[in-house]
Amino acid sequence: MNTDHRPEQAHPATWVPTLYFAEGIPFFAISLIAGILYKRLGMPNDVIALYTSWLLLPWSLKPFWSPLLEMFKTKKFFIVSFEFIVGVSLALIALCLPLANYFRYTLALFVLVAFCASTHDIAADGLYISSLSDKQQAAYAGWQGGFFNVARFFSQGALVILAGYLETKTDARHAWMAIFGAMGLILVGVSLYHARMLPAGAAGRRSESWHQMAATFGDVIVSFFKKPNIWWLLVFILLYRAGEGQVVRIGPLFLVDKRALGGLGLTTEQFGTIYGTFGTVAFIAGSVAGGYFTSWLGLRRALLPLIVVMNLPNLAYVYLSTALPTNAALVATALSAEMFGYGFGFVGVILLMMQEIAPGKYQTAHYAFANSLMNLGLMIPGTVSGKIQMALGYRNFFIWVLVASIPALILARMIPIHSGAAPPVAEPVTVP
Repeated sequence: MNTDHRPEQAHPATWVPTLYFAEGIPFFAISLIAGILYKRLGMPNDVIALYTSWLLLPWSLKPFWSPLLEMFKTKKFFIVSFEFIVGVSLALIALCLPLANYFRYTLALFVLVAFCASTHDIAADGLYISSLSDKQQAAYAGWQGGFFNVARFFSQGALVILAGYLETKTDARHAWMAIFGAMGLILVGVSLYHARMLPAGAAGRRSESWHQMAATFGDVIVSFFKKPNIWWLLVFILLYRAGEGQVVRIGPLFLVDKRALGGLGLTTEQFGTIYGTFGTVAFIAGSVAGGYFTSWLGLRRALLPLIVVMNLPNLAYVYLSTALPTNAALVATALSAEMFGYGFGFVGVILLMMQEIAPGKYQTAHYAFANSLMNLGLMIPGTVSGKIQMALGYRNFFIWVLVASIPALILARMIPIHSGAAPPVAEPVTVP
């Protein structure tokens, strides 16, 4: 695909929203939509939580290949290419759903989507960091996170509502074929838009030999672990999402599970409307508010409030799993409060990685290192969340989630945060 056409650098508002929308579609297809799909096809919670959590592994392993993006082509080249591949792969998932061994084939394609999407994320975040100033990064962090979750609104909201409607007209498999086919077409379309609109980003530092490549890779790793206070920061990032990593796996399953089993018994259409629509609007509002809150107060002073606001609203799930209300407005209100807090607090870990860890010679790779560890902190709790929930039941599970957030709250008062990050080192721009 030709990405050489490069207009004058466009305003961030013309590409930041679409870039993170495109980043969000495959991530939510794997982390959220796949779980609902398999639940509608009758799979148990522990199997769903285990496999959909392991599908997040490429987001944690991407540091092993992220230095390659520092060596070849431009960030724009990788973004456009992988958006196209992911779009085609999602369409192939749709075609596999009617097959007898659909689980095997769709899981293999989800693995491919996960690898390509996680690599796309490296380039996307690198483009964001290298193209925007520190002040712009802080100001657009809310929009970055917000439009990443517009993808949640669209996929788990609009598309799931459509899936629920189609389930009333046909069987679940064919309904979800239409959904995954639509996601694939959208990603292909966005890749064509980005081929024209994205800034090129910094080009790779071209190596003349494998020896030079190995030396660059080693330098990336060594310089990362020489950063000030890096171990404190990494432990904190790993624990930041310990509670969320379990809620995002089990929360949606709780909402659609049968009331006789302790769930709320929402239909697919109700789930899409309440969780995917009202909840995601609340998340976006919280994400934008959190970005401006942090820009105003500064990361050091804002970090503890961000974590508190992120985790305390999980009490909403404790209430829902205890009272099992049937009033849709009450359910929507409780989930919206939880999602607003989640969005508000999520900004903190993003800016921590951008401003305390990424700046330096290899900002793209170093941000990818930190981001992968953050996703490992999401994946590890998620892999065991299904067994914990089945052992404790929904109500006690959500109480446990609150307890799991305490270590991050403690560390927020201990980790060293600079008053401001040094500007990222500019990387040379060359033609791909």
